[in-house]
Amino acid sequence: MLDLWRDTARRYALLPLRIFLGVTFVYAGLDKLTSDTFFTDSANGSLVQILHGAHGTAAIPGMIDLALKAPHGFGYAIAFGELAAGLGTLAGLLGRVAATGGALISLSLWLTVSWSTTPYYYGNDLVYLMAWLPLVLAGAPYLSLDALITKRRRGTNRVPPQSAAGAHDDRVPTERPA
Repeated sequence: MLDLWRDTARRYALLPLRIFLGVTFVYAGLDKLTSDTFFTDSANGSLVQILHGAHGTAAIPGMIDLALKAPHGFGYAIAFGELAAGLGTLAGLLGRVAATGGALISLSLWLTVSWSTTPYYYGNDLVYLMAWLPLVLAGAPYLSLDALITKRRRGTNRVPPQSAAGAHDDRVPTERPA
């Protein structure tokens, strides 16, 4: 019984992280797209103001210079990128691709607008980057559209063999030498 519980816990361990990052990034994208100030040129909280404020302290100021060449396009790219990463992660569709997108967004924000946060652990972009990495590595193997697609491609509805010690898999013959 304990082995079954451990296997189940191990199988679904990344699900809370998927839900948290997915909801957070969907919210962040929608918040930007529906903001009255984010896409203006000079209002408090506008992307242009944030980029100008971070330029002198960014790890890679060239990234900010690039964003300032077309700040509205960059803002829409970030917002829609956050939406895509969030929705893909929640649905488990192209899970590794969605997680890689989320990680790249977090990395770019950490290297630019939150680089000067001291101590570093007060900034959240580095934490988001680290949170995305397990999903980049593992994808969304359970409770996801990726899992459903994989299952249909294989043409099977069978449950994969259990990994618990002593578990029996009916698909594998258990002949013993005489």
